[in-house]
Amino acid sequence: MDLFTPDFGLVFWMFIAFAVLFFVLWKFAWPVILKSVDSRADLIDKGVEYARDAQEQLKNAQAKADNLLAEGRKQQADMLREADRMKTQIIEEARSAAQVEAQKVMDAAKTQIAQQQKEAEHQFRNQVSEFALQIAGKVVKNQLADDKKQSQLVNSLLDDMEQK
Repeated sequence: MDLFTPDFGLVFWMFIAFAVLFFVLWKFAWPVILKSVDSRADLIDKGVEYARDAQEQLKNAQAKADNLLAEGRKQQADMLREADRMKTQIIEEARSAAQVEAQKVMDAAKTQIAQQQKEAEHQFRNQVSEFALQIAGKVVKNQLADDKKQSQLVNSLLDDMEQK
């Protein structure tokens, strides 16, 4: 059983070696270990904070993207409505212009027809006048051939002038 029970000198030297090792570790290694553990903990905390910030920025960016998409869709709908309104306005303006132009053409045609009608009436009157004068000339020529008829014609003309 001597194997399992240590001698007092061995225990003493083991205690001294442990105390020296503990002192060296406590004085030199432990601060470095604690400093590196603290810096590692800080690095992990910063990484977690960075990840949270990145996640928040991602959420904000996604919300901004959704807002921009919604705004883009709204602008697209507004542009389509505006284009439709402009199309309707252009069609109405073209229709109005066509109606005005058609009215001008119709008025010009009416004026031209009225003018041609007046010219036709004037020509008709001139021709009727010429025919009447020719007929009257022939009638007067026949009546003036006889002296008795000439004096009757002059007297009747003088009577008509007196009555007027």
